[in-house]
Amino acid sequence: MTVSTEIPPMSSVASERAEALAQRLEEGARRLAAFAGTLTDVEWRTPFGTTDKREIGVIVHHVASIYPLEIHLAQVLTTGKPIEGVTWDAVAEVNAGHARENDGVTKEAALELLARNSADAAAVIRALSDEELAQAAPVSLYGDAPLTCQFFLEDHAVRHSYHHLARIRKALGR
Repeated sequence: MTVSTEIPPMSSVASERAEALAQRLEEGARRLAAFAGTLTDVEWRTPFGTTDKREIGVIVHHVASIYPLEIHLAQVLTTGKPIEGVTWDAVAEVNAGHARENDGVTKEAALELLARNSADAAAVIRALSDEELAQAAPVSLYGDAPLTCQFFLEDHAVRHSYHHLARIRKALGR
């Protein structure tokens, strides 16, 4: 997967839509952190699912660690440039590499990273204008369908913590 590390400039025009997105991202991160904070050591090390054998703690760290990439890709869309070279196979490779590198991550480290990266992601989102949120370009992850920055944010950075929290609750039966 080849992704430019250049961060596009952002608008300084305040947007109610951007604020709402940022608040939803922060709420999802808070919910994930609050639930993860209650996990016992055994639960923290419980496999995530029947096919996904990553430990729940690694999943919490994964959500936190992927915010910068999700936000960067959304910023690329604000410029009207396509997201190229990002495939589901590449996502699986990134996730597998993350799991190997972060096996045994502590709850404290994961929750600290979740707090820091979700706050940073929300700050970037808040800086987006309505025009930037509406900007669309082809996204390789979706068969080069032209997607808006707002959709990409909602389907990735904003949804991510809610999605994994629901799966963690299911894995633990609570």
